[in-house]
Amino acid sequence: MIFRSPIQFCRNCGTAVVYRIPDDGDTRERAVCPQCHTIHYENPLNVVGTIPVMDDGRVLLCKRNIEPRRGMWTLPAGFMELGETTAQGAQRETDEEAGADIEMGALYTLISVPRVGQVHLFYRARLRAEQCYPGPETMEVQLFAEQDIPWEELAFRTVKETLQHYYADRARGSFGMHCIDLN
Repeated sequence: MIFRSPIQFCRNCGTAVVYRIPDDGDTRERAVCPQCHTIHYENPLNVVGTIPVMDDGRVLLCKRNIEPRRGMWTLPAGFMELGETTAQGAQRETDEEAGADIEMGALYTLISVPRVGQVHLFYRARLRAEQCYPGPETMEVQLFAEQDIPWEELAFRTVKETLQHYYADRARGSFGMHCIDLN
């Protein structure tokens, strides 16, 4: 079950909404405005990011300077903005959080996290340089070889799953796309 603050007022006219199944054939209860009849849909949020990797296989991780999980390690990622593609959002987040110069690669993991109403999309990315300039949401950035990944200090399960798939694919010498459902 997802815990979000319920919509209370219509975004169009400001009238208090009521929760009911709309008369348009929908099967789910929605916030409906009794005044202007606007139906307010609540959809998952997209989290986009990258797996920035040096040619020698080291992965760039960011130590979070914000909640949730401040002080823990993560891949550079964040919420997708309106008006951008998933790849553009992933590149922007990598720049904002790590200040890393990357060459974007293919979509690598698509992870559904229904309990928090999110979909995480991570792209492979090649680091063009070791120098990084972390932004205010990041305490520090560091390149890690596989044996040095701080597995117990990773901020999110989606990051751990993505890294585990990355290293398994790297050992096989073949990278695929992974769709994962986390309950």
